[in-house]
Amino acid sequence: MAEALNSAALETLFTSARTHSSWLDRPVTDEQLQALYELVKMGPTSANCSPARFCFVRSEEGKARLKQTLSSGNVEKTMSAPVTVIVAWDPQFYDRLPQLFPHADARAWFTSSPELAQETAFRNSSLQAAYLISACRAMGLDTGPMSGFDRAAVDAAFFADSGWKSNLLINIGYGDASKVYQRLPRLSFAEACSLE
Repeated sequence: MAEALNSAALETLFTSARTHSSWLDRPVTDEQLQALYELVKMGPTSANCSPARFCFVRSEEGKARLKQTLSSGNVEKTMSAPVTVIVAWDPQFYDRLPQLFPHADARAWFTSSPELAQETAFRNSSLQAAYLISACRAMGLDTGPMSGFDRAAVDAAFFADSGWKSNLLINIGYGDASKVYQRLPRLSFAEACSLE
C-alpha cells in the first residue's frame, strides 16, 4: 500500500498551487516536456485506453497559429507562456487497444458504438489533462488551464492530418506569483458531496 504524501507535497499539488496567467521569462525545455509525459502516461484510464494526445506549442510559428484561435481574454497569457499544450483526443484511440489492453478484445467495445467511443475519449482525455496539471506541479512547473478557444479552428490548424479533436488548453511555465488573483472560494463537503 502506498504511503500518504506529506503536507508539503499536498501543498505543492493542491492547497498552495494556483492557476497562473502571468509568466516569468524562463524557458521550459523539451526534456522537461518529455519527462512530464513520462509521468502523465502512468495515470489510469478506463481499459488503459489513453486517448489523450498532447501538442506542446512552443515555437513562434506554432504560437502564431494558436493565437488566431483564441478568445481575446486568452491571447496575452497564452502568448507569454513558454508552452501551451493542446490536450486533444484521438477519435480512433481504440486502434491502440490491442497494444494497451491485450487482456480482451476491447477494440470491439468501441468500434460498435461511435457514441461510446467519443464519450470515452473525451472523458478520459479530460482525466489525462488533470494528470498533466498535477505532474506539472510535481515537477515545479505552474499551469493555467483554459477553455476560450475555437475548437474547430484549433483542429484545422493543428490536427488536420491526424484527425485529433481538441479538448482544452493548458499554459505551462513558471508563473509570476506577484500577479496571482486571490484564491476563490470552493464548495464545502456538504455542498458538493453525498454519502449513500
